[in-house]
Amino acid sequence: MITSALPTSRAQSAKDDRSGALDESITAWALAARGGDAHAVDQFVRALQRDVQRYVAHLCADPQAVDDLAQDTFLRALGSLHRFEGRSSARAWLLSIARRAVIDSYRYAAARPRLSDVPDWQLAIELSQPCDLPGFDDGIALLDLIAALPDERREAFILTQLVGLPYAEAAEVGDCPIGTVRSRVARARASLMDLLEEAAEPVAPAA
Repeated sequence: MITSALPTSRAQSAKDDRSGALDESITAWALAARGGDAHAVDQFVRALQRDVQRYVAHLCADPQAVDDLAQDTFLRALGSLHRFEGRSSARAWLLSIARRAVIDSYRYAAARPRLSDVPDWQLAIELSQPCDLPGFDDGIALLDLIAALPDERREAFILTQLVGLPYAEAAEVGDCPIGTVRSRVARARASLMDLLEEAAEPVAPAA
């Protein structure tokens, strides 16, 4: 059922623990990469490549641009590693760079005529999902519901529930107070539950 795709508090707690341990490793790799460790650079990029792709796919309206934006994000990050001091997790730091890369791409696109419409961000996320995992169909259905959320709630939900950032770091990425993130996620959950209930209601037979 689709409802199983929505994390419970216990599952979320376990997920946060795993995410915290992984973030520590990723931050350590970023710090080592800053010192010129080529293996650490590779580990850092591999660990966060999927998160960056999913996040920029959510933010931008052009799935064809996702790979270019992800590459731009990593080029910016690797060029700025000497300034990374580990005060926040490397993942939050990198996603903040991804956000700026998308914003800059919007500014650049605004100065150019749009040639044609392209499919929305959801297609890029769907194409990045592993189709052989259990619950794949439910995951796609959930993405359909997430797409119906207001932009700010959708971003907060994706950062915390799909990408796995702690609320404090999601607030850093989104440049807003942590209380705002909590409120947006709570409202997103409520909206999703309402949408799930509507989807589950039987269709009344025609008179």
